[in-house]
Amino acid sequence: MAKLSRRAFVKTAGLAGAAFFAPAIDVLGANEEIRVAVCGVNGKGMNDARQFSKVPGVKLVALCDPDSAVLEKRIAEFAKGESPLKLDGHKDFREVLDRKDIDAVCIATPNHWHSLMAILAIQAGKDVYVEKPLSHGLWEGRKVIEAARKYNRIVQVGTQNRSDVGLMEFYPWMLEGNIGKVVKIRGLCYKERTGIGKLDKPLTPPDSLDYNLWLGPGQDEPIYRKRIHYDWHWSWNTGNGDIGNQGPHEFDLLRWAMGDQGVPTRVTGFGGRFAWDDAGETPNMQFAAFDYNGIPALFEVRDLYLKPELKASPNYAGIRIGVVITCEGGEFRGGRGGGWVYDNNGEKVRQFKGDGGGGHQANFIDAMRSRKIEDLNADVEKGHLSACMFHMANTSFRLGQSASPGALKEMMAEDKDSLEAIERFGAQLADWNIDLEKTPWTAGVSLAFDPQTERYTGDGPIVEQANAMLRREYRKPFVVPDAV
Repeated sequence: MAKLSRRAFVKTAGLAGAAFFAPAIDVLGANEEIRVAVCGVNGKGMNDARQFSKVPGVKLVALCDPDSAVLEKRIAEFAKGESPLKLDGHKDFREVLDRKDIDAVCIATPNHWHSLMAILAIQAGKDVYVEKPLSHGLWEGRKVIEAARKYNRIVQVGTQNRSDVGLMEFYPWMLEGNIGKVVKIRGLCYKERTGIGKLDKPLTPPDSLDYNLWLGPGQDEPIYRKRIHYDWHWSWNTGNGDIGNQGPHEFDLLRWAMGDQGVPTRVTGFGGRFAWDDAGETPNMQFAAFDYNGIPALFEVRDLYLKPELKASPNYAGIRIGVVITCEGGEFRGGRGGGWVYDNNGEKVRQFKGDGGGGHQANFIDAMRSRKIEDLNADVEKGHLSACMFHMANTSFRLGQSASPGALKEMMAEDKDSLEAIERFGAQLADWNIDLEKTPWTAGVSLAFDPQTERYTGDGPIVEQANAMLRREYRKPFVVPDAV
């Protein structure tokens, strides 16, 4: 695939006036104002915008969203807030990139846009704060790193746990060996979600939405869910399921526990979408097991309530959203906001109290001023490697096959952690009156992964299919190029 220049991209897309490659900016002085724009403000981007507006020395100047109804609403909210701001509005992010008075772009769009928009912003000379996950597919995340390094841009991923003061204290303390070697790591994503409905005929996007821009790299497929916004998470065309929505935060904490050393070399798992007769495609119950440098790394998604009549989520060791890091001499249970270390008798021994990582945007701004990648708490490469884990899990799941509980247990017979999870997950589904013989699990395939080449290894059609899934089919002209 030939390199897609911004000039060609703009010409093909029928837009004029876009910026072209800009020279690297000089080191910013401590008192120089940094001007920021936020792209995608229907959800998380609005929180990011508020956070940036509070950072000393930062001026929030523009919001961007392809839905004019959303954009107008958000601009009005800032105009009448406690500290009113008059912001510019853009429906097309390329107009933002064209502006020479904008130093940094925050990207909080749907997942399928993250990597391409980040690359284009980097090529336009902007520093980038990109929300998790960095990528919709594994291959494109590496391209963002290549662009960041080539154009000397500062790129932070929105995994704000990296800036949580409690976790920043805990992880170095743990990695010094204070509770012995790591023996097992587990990430947990137990959300209280419900189905998204199913239409009889395809959804018609609202008139306020520039659907071509919203869709971008995604394929033009009919949408049968009731809402265009947010529920894109549960379509493979635009999202990655909860393991790629909430999950990137916890995967990042698992990698931190491993000293940020690479990624796992093998993955398997199981899951399914149960109870909801809706248009969603991604699993609402999912378990992934990894071999991470000889350490079991486990991840669980359980988006169903405990029971239909009990509107509450399950927990594991008292944790719903977070991690359990088991070491020889104790265990950490926590996540954003910190957590506790327990001894091997289950007694609390030390608290690491966090703050939720509210300084993550400020950390990005500080690194913009210093121009030092090492000053970032969540540099783009960390975000990419953490995203690799959920991409591996989803690839295993999507290439899997139906399996009854008995067949699944036979397949997982040598993995005690998977067998234990099958029992726990199955008990919850039994409370939903799900007959797993009639509505079976999807048993994920076992895949070996080479962290150096970032490709799956082995022979046979399954490995070929897994490697083909590393890189999606992009809708022209919204294509992530080989050469950035």
